This record gives sequence, C-alpha cells and structure tokens, in this order.
Amino acid sequence: MKVVSEKFEQFKPIPEQYTCKGKNVSVPLMFLEVPKDVLTYAIIVDDPDAPHGVFTHWVAWNIPVEPPGILEGKPAPREGKNSYDVIGYKGPCPPPGETHRYFFRVFALDTILDLPQGSDKAALEQAMKGHILDQAELVGTFQR
Repeated sequence: MKVVSEKFEQFKPIPEQYTCKGKNVSVPLMFLEVPKDVLTYAIIVDDPDAPHGVFTHWVAWNIPVEPPGILEGKPAPREGKNSYDVIGYKGPCPPPGETHRYFFRVFALDTILDLPQGSDKAALEQAMKGHILDQAELVGTFQR
C-alpha cells in the first residue's frame, strides 16, 4: 500500500495552505496499491518533533474505499480529538524557526469501526487492533 499527495512529495515541504499559516485545511491524499478486502481507511497525522512529545494533528476513520483517498479540506466520516483538544484536522504549526516532520499514516481496515466521534488517537489505535490489513505513510516537513 502507498499514500501520496499531489501537493507534496515524500520528505518535502507541505504547502502553506495546509498549515496554520494558510487555510489550515486537510491535505488531499490518494491511497494506492490497497488490499482487495479493505472496507474502510483510518488516518493519523503526527508530529514527532514537537517540543513536549508526539503531537497529533488529525485522527480520522471510517473513510470509504471510493474514492481511494480523501479530498482537500474534506472531513472524514468520523474524526477524533487531536492534541489541540478539538475534533478534526489542524495543520502543521511548529515553533518559529523550527522544521518539523509530519507523518500522514493511513491504515487499510477490514471493518467499519464502532468508535464515537471525538475519540482520541489511543482509542482509535485500540479499535484498529486486529483489523489492519496494510498501512502506509507519507512524511512532509514544515517550517514556520
């Protein structure tokens, strides 16, 4: 499985419009070479370079198989609380002068998750156990 975006390449800068300096809308993603038995997808976007440990920017699940990806700025059917303690996508926003890495991890699942809107990353990771058919990641960078 692969995850790509038409807006940035692996380990390259994420365009400003997807960050706190721009519109702060979610990045369009395409899922390629996916398992044939996938029923839904989940996404976790993390910044491991944050000053106080891993910072989560987006937690989303029950993303349908068609189209195989997610459109720019489109919310997922179910979204959880990020490290800002809000539901939905909040883009990269590192401290001024620092370049951080952002991991867009996509999981192909064999189920529809029965997880309430607003659940956190830990709850999503627990719910996905035993249901991950494949996973892939796209890493982008951003400096403010």
